[in-house]
Amino acid sequence: MTKLKEKPKRAARGGMGRIPLALLVMAALVMMAVLRQLRQQPPADRSSVPPDTVTVDDGVNTVTITPHGDIPAATLSAEDFTASEDWVLYSGPSRQGIDVSEFQGQIDWEQAADSGVEFAFLRLGYRGSTEGGLYTDERFEENLAGAAGAGVSVGVYFFSQALDGEEAVREAEFVLDVLNGRTLDLPVMFDWEPVDTEGARTAGLGAQAVTECAAAFCGRIAETGLSAGVYFNRQQGYYVYDLSRLKDYVLWVSDPGVWPNFYYAVDVWQYSFSGTVPGIGAPVDRNIWFD
Repeated sequence: MTKLKEKPKRAARGGMGRIPLALLVMAALVMMAVLRQLRQQPPADRSSVPPDTVTVDDGVNTVTITPHGDIPAATLSAEDFTASEDWVLYSGPSRQGIDVSEFQGQIDWEQAADSGVEFAFLRLGYRGSTEGGLYTDERFEENLAGAAGAGVSVGVYFFSQALDGEEAVREAEFVLDVLNGRTLDLPVMFDWEPVDTEGARTAGLGAQAVTECAAAFCGRIAETGLSAGVYFNRQQGYYVYDLSRLKDYVLWVSDPGVWPNFYYAVDVWQYSFSGTVPGIGAPVDRNIWFD
């Protein structure tokens, strides 16, 4: 703080001697406010942070979390990946894939396969975000036949807007009805996402309820002998899902970039929303399956 200069003694005679005292009082009050604010701020010294926490990038901020002890941490690093045009290549065993829905339009699966697409997750269906109806993706059957015919390994996903475990089980039953006994190369994935549509039925749904939905859906799928899994982004993985309840299922993280910067080990990494794939006339999501 800047030191206050003394006023000449003659100034006191004119009543000006009260000004320095007022300034000192104000300065003291300011100092007390600053000290109080500093006491409220988190310490910068990492020695005061609990040893069982880690610092992660959640896609928006750098935050500290307490990891789930029974879920392994990822061992991947940026050096394991190489960006090539709109592809990202992994140095270890892996497969390149995409995920598509009716929004990609008609797909020439032979061209897609020839370009290096080895697997695909097809949207089988979805629940309406306001009225809650269950619907089949308009191009699901077409994409299923085309991908399988081109030798592309196939899994499916269902876009959920379930409110509780009971609704999630109904979604799983819907998936099973559409498959009608057909087997898949890859899992049935649960894809619950918040939507900003006016009147969205899932607005404000809590993390515990979303985890319950995922667990119920995957559990019902697994009962039939099919593999099941959950799709989520980094923030959902850190703040919404209790991944310790989902650790027995396939984990698929959406984390666009040149390497997967998610703390936990996952099976599938969605690294782009805007891939360009021969045979597909619209931007498409690109993925890597880690074998």
